[in-house]
Amino acid sequence: MAHSIQDIATVLGAQAFGAVDLLVDAAAEPAVAGPDDLALAMTPAYGPALAKGRARAAVVWPEADWQALGLEAVIVAPRARLAMAGLTQMLDRPLAGAGISAQSHVDPSALVPKDAVIGPFTVIGAGARIGHKAWIADHVSIAEDVQIGAGCIIHAGVRLQRGTVIGDRVVLQPNVTIGGDGFSFVTAEPSNVELARDTLGDAPMTAPADPTWHRIHSLGGVQIGDDVEIGANSTVDAGTIRPTRVGQGTKIDNLVQVGHNVVIGDHCLLCAQAGVAGSTVVGDRVVIGGKAGVADNVLVGNDVVLGGGSVVLSNVPAGRVMMGYPATKMQTHVESYKALRRLPRLLRRIGKS
Repeated sequence: MAHSIQDIATVLGAQAFGAVDLLVDAAAEPAVAGPDDLALAMTPAYGPALAKGRARAAVVWPEADWQALGLEAVIVAPRARLAMAGLTQMLDRPLAGAGISAQSHVDPSALVPKDAVIGPFTVIGAGARIGHKAWIADHVSIAEDVQIGAGCIIHAGVRLQRGTVIGDRVVLQPNVTIGGDGFSFVTAEPSNVELARDTLGDAPMTAPADPTWHRIHSLGGVQIGDDVEIGANSTVDAGTIRPTRVGQGTKIDNLVQVGHNVVIGDHCLLCAQAGVAGSTVVGDRVVIGGKAGVADNVLVGNDVVLGGGSVVLSNVPAGRVMMGYPATKMQTHVESYKALRRLPRLLRRIGKS
């Protein structure tokens, strides 16, 4: 569908200049943009690439000399990534499908509104409740008594186990699993890992008389707040007694593990391959970088930023920026890293003295 430059600018809350009635039907990078594309040249670094393409219109940075760049019309975007959010939403294709597929299985006791979309080979269990205008793709498993809010988008292969409650407008990418049992086992006598923790490794590790691991069942389920998004192949485990919780507006990337009993606050970001261990509480607006980890039973305060690859082993006060393993304040980590890089030179000096 074609849009005018002015219409796009209005949606973005931005200013348009030049031939604002010009129509475009797609977005493209500057070097490969055609005459019907809207080139995305949102920073000066992309300016030279416009000459390689054939775009007549572009989204440009403030103060760009768009006429000198050979453009007929422009949209000025002071905050490039925010403009990308609005533009990509406007240009995205609508989700396909209508009604309930004859190849799905919906238990007669499940409540599914007429305006929901249910894809083929999806199974909806007894007592499940689906919200209005929910869009559920193919090969999705929804266990008994699961609750799904209005306007949710659930992609192929998602698994929602019993005890799962999902708010409104939640997006689950392919193969998300919510509500699987937590990783929780116990031995009859204290295990080596318990001894190691209690003695900080001073006690000898020996073979126990009975090494059997006894499963602690997960009865608490999972509660997901409104406007949450969870990336492909990520998992949120069920709580043991109380629910595992993910707060409203939180966004979780691909391949993220959220353990049992965890509480994630509102408007957090958890990046790819991050892991939060059981019974940890993460405050509001926390950012956990890629491959970062948070140990079990710790508290991470509001507005903390945890750098990629870092590992939190103890409580973190609100507002801290943390890096490293074990994670320390960013300033401390940088100073330690500088000192570590100086070590070879210092050792050479000591060897010569």
